[in-house]
Amino acid sequence: MINIRKSNERGHVNHGWLDTHFTFSFADYFDPEHVQFRTLRVMNDDRVAGGGGFPKHPHRDMEIVTYVLEGALEHKDSMGNGSVIKPGDVQYMSAGTGVAHSEFNASKTEPVHLYQIWMLPEKQGLKPTYDQKNFSEAEKRGKLQLVASPDGREGSVKIRQDNELYATVLGAGETVRHELKKDRHAYVQVARGSVKLNGTKLEVGDGAAISAEKAVELTGVENAEVLVFDLA
Repeated sequence: MINIRKSNERGHVNHGWLDTHFTFSFADYFDPEHVQFRTLRVMNDDRVAGGGGFPKHPHRDMEIVTYVLEGALEHKDSMGNGSVIKPGDVQYMSAGTGVAHSEFNASKTEPVHLYQIWMLPEKQGLKPTYDQKNFSEAEKRGKLQLVASPDGREGSVKIRQDNELYATVLGAGETVRHELKKDRHAYVQVARGSVKLNGTKLEVGDGAAISAEKAVELTGVENAEVLVFDLA
C-alpha cells in the first residue's frame, strides 16, 4: 500500500524570512490524518532567507536530523557544538533530556534550503548527543547511500531509533531498489527533481508512506534527490 502526499497538500506558511512546508502536523498546522508516520514525526521543507533563522530554543526527547540541499546553515547549541551545515552534510542532534540550539542562515544574502526531520527516540530521558557527517554527491549517485542508522554502519550517523535513512541522487533512467523486510515500512520524500516510485510518478516535494510492500523502487525521471526512510 502506497499513500502519496502531494507537495501542494502539505501544510504551508510563509513568514517572509521562512517559507516552509509541513508533511506532518507542526506548530500551528494540525492535520489529524497527518500527525506522523510510524516514528517519523516531522518533515519540514524549509527555505530560510539570507540573514534569517531560528533563535535559541529548546528541544527534548526527539531525534533531529537536518539535511541541507542548498546554501549553508549555522548551528550552535547548549552542548557547546558549533558548525556550518552545507549540502551533503547530515547533521544529527539527539535532544534527550534537553538541549537548546539556534539555527541561522550562514549567508546574509543567499537563501538556504533544508529538510528538518524529527523522529521519536527509542526511549525518553537519554543523554543529548550530536554528530555531523558529509556524504558527497558521488556517494549518492545512482545508489542508496545509508546516511543514518541505529548501528552507524557504512559510516552513517548513529541514531537512537530503529530507523534507517538513505539518500540517493538519480539521473533520468537510473534505478535503485530497496527491499523491505517483513513488518517494515518506508517513507519516500522527493527533495528535488522527479522520480517514479514503483511505477507511479512523484514530483519535487511529493512524499509517500509505504506499508505492506516488498520493495521500494525508484527510477529517475528528471535529475532527482530523494530521501528514503526504512521504518520499524
